[in-house]
Amino acid sequence: MRFSLLISGILIASASAFGQNKLKYVNPLIGTSKMGHTFPGATVPFGMVQLSPDTDTIPYAVNGKYNPDVYKYCAGYQYEDPTIVGFSHTHFSGTGHSDLGDILIMPTSGKLQLNPGVASNPKSGFRSAYNHENEIAKPNYYSVLLDDHQIRAELTTTTRVGIHKYTFSEQDSANIILDLVSGIYNYEGKNVNTYVRVVDAFHIIGFRQTSGWAKNRTVYFAIEFSKPIKSYGYDDFQAKKVYQGFWRKFNLKDNFPEMSANQLRAFFEFDLDASKELLLKVSLSNVSMEGALLNMVTETPNWSFDTYRKAGETLWQTELNKYEVEMLNEGDLINFYTAVYHTCLGPTVYQDVSGSYRGLDFANHSNPDQQTNYTTFSLWDTYRALHPLFNLVQRKRNADMVLSMLAHQEQSAQRMLPVWSHYANENWCMIGYHSVSVIADAYNKGLEGIDYHKALDACVQTARTRYFDGIGSYMDLGYVAEDQSSSSVSKTLEYAYDDWCIAQLALGLKRMDIYDEFSKRSAAYKNVFDPKSGFMRAKLKSGSFIEKFDPLETHQAGYIEGNAWNYSLYVPHQVDSMIALMGGKKRFAAHLDSLFTMQLADKYFEHTEDITREGIMGSYVHGNEPSHHVIYLFDWVGRPDLTQKYIRQVLRTKYLPKIDGLSGNDDCGQMSAWYIFSTLGFYPVCPGSDDYNIGAPLVKSAKIHLENGAEITIEVKDQSEKNVFVKAVYLNGVRMKDFKLNYQNLKNGARLVFEMSAKPNRTF
Repeated sequence: MRFSLLISGILIASASAFGQNKLKYVNPLIGTSKMGHTFPGATVPFGMVQLSPDTDTIPYAVNGKYNPDVYKYCAGYQYEDPTIVGFSHTHFSGTGHSDLGDILIMPTSGKLQLNPGVASNPKSGFRSAYNHENEIAKPNYYSVLLDDHQIRAELTTTTRVGIHKYTFSEQDSANIILDLVSGIYNYEGKNVNTYVRVVDAFHIIGFRQTSGWAKNRTVYFAIEFSKPIKSYGYDDFQAKKVYQGFWRKFNLKDNFPEMSANQLRAFFEFDLDASKELLLKVSLSNVSMEGALLNMVTETPNWSFDTYRKAGETLWQTELNKYEVEMLNEGDLINFYTAVYHTCLGPTVYQDVSGSYRGLDFANHSNPDQQTNYTTFSLWDTYRALHPLFNLVQRKRNADMVLSMLAHQEQSAQRMLPVWSHYANENWCMIGYHSVSVIADAYNKGLEGIDYHKALDACVQTARTRYFDGIGSYMDLGYVAEDQSSSSVSKTLEYAYDDWCIAQLALGLKRMDIYDEFSKRSAAYKNVFDPKSGFMRAKLKSGSFIEKFDPLETHQAGYIEGNAWNYSLYVPHQVDSMIALMGGKKRFAAHLDSLFTMQLADKYFEHTEDITREGIMGSYVHGNEPSHHVIYLFDWVGRPDLTQKYIRQVLRTKYLPKIDGLSGNDDCGQMSAWYIFSTLGFYPVCPGSDDYNIGAPLVKSAKIHLENGAEITIEVKDQSEKNVFVKAVYLNGVRMKDFKLNYQNLKNGARLVFEMSAKPNRTF
């Protein structure tokens, strides 16, 4: 059989039988999201370097006001853009906000230009037009022809090094532009300082300091060229400085071995030989320039571009081979392996080969050899399905991620676990303290090497930080008051779930005082339920509900990236209690079904960037995370057939193997993790518990290879487009009586057999 793989916007095909897939390029650049938040470049799984083309230099603000067009450039690449400005080494994939885009390299020929110019006239600067027909992407490989310079660019990576190969059309002089001005979500003043030092004819080192989404971030780099530098220089694109000090005695911009400026673009000129090739190694470090050099020497000791490309390809093959699936058609296989790829883009490695990394306390720390430090924790998204998926197939890696979160808490000035963090910075993006969910789920799934008593103390410390995002109001009143902290309903509901996670961890560790405290807090959702309207509704400090209320409105007080309809269903830890609040099973079933059948008008979300029409089904918002568990709630009211029906609809309409095929931000792998679980037939509605909910598989068969050598095998009988309902499920030969699947039944391997039907089975 044949199956295909969409890699971060790129179609890759795999051929042959289970466990023997050979990655093979088929078709370049099939996109994933209308929002464009995916980078199509080269990286290895969880790599520090994510090397990709950037297609424009849109500023974050224009005339001092937010520029909405910048939102498309969260990953630096837009498929529709006609030009490329260069290749930078750090990117996010699928986020709703951004940073990074560090150390941009652009090869040029002919007249030297140090300004990128404009897309409407690429020859006005060093950027270049390109054509998708001349663009190739494979696992750990990207290539494109830069039309205006007639240079073939090829990129590959190791974990910490980007390797560039540029083939020029003429045996002539060549230029390399090093753009330290460029970045993603740039604005005036974001660059704090940049520095370049020419070490010898083949090596340069430097750093870039920025203050953006990450308030204090320094990226160190080292670059090695395969040819000797002929000449070099730079320009500072900041307004002229009043004070120049005594450096003014030098001609700093012409072959002077040190360059330092806030807005620095440097150039390096080379003579080519008959091969017309110029190669670069660009190594990153979060610790020092020396660390970047060590990373380079260790990971890329020679100039064998193909060796590094193939090694990275092998790493991807290892990750992809953890799943062996048979699907109904090639498009489904493209979607499935796309999702697997996306789940391995982050969190990202954040330490040098020596084990050293820079912490939130600005000190250098060192990990033992057996532990890896990670960053890029988009936890409001990824606690829901990505980290639970890791607890099945990336257990050692996820344990290291938990340890990285605990190190973050120790180094934090606030002594809090990460909320949304990257590059030793806390961004404070979104709400909740969902590290506690990841920790509780790790405990309940038996991840080893973690001091869970220490972890519980970190969870409690975080949850008692009164000055953070309405927690003081929440602790005093039993809910977050809207007149004390905005998005109060969303916060109350998410805090309540997080507190339940803390309680479960405390119960397991027999810390009963903490269990009692946080069990009580976990019921806080009841305090914002309005029995008159039947929805969770914002309250004031006085105890009265806010007067202006529309359960469909996304922009109103009380909610963030959602409305009352979707957020009122967010009680994953006490679903039965939520159903009772809302009038019982029969009434709740009808209420829940109406979410999928009524139509949500555009006016209710037109000013919310993260909610777009293609991610909505009825009024159910699949393109954003707060609703990801909702389809499975039918299981609690005796209507699993509706869970099964709507899962298939989502899988068929919200994940498509084409340009713009993903219905929202992938959000660091969360959308893709939902797809993997749901395609396999089960989903973790409440991370931190041992349970998964049975859904409706899309696979015809599957094997999941676990780290302990065991396998979960899934066989689906009578799978078809019409047979979307589950007639029966057998676990290790025994027919299951309800919709619950327990982790304990899976951890040492299991055999699941689904029988599908065109008719609902109401007795299951």
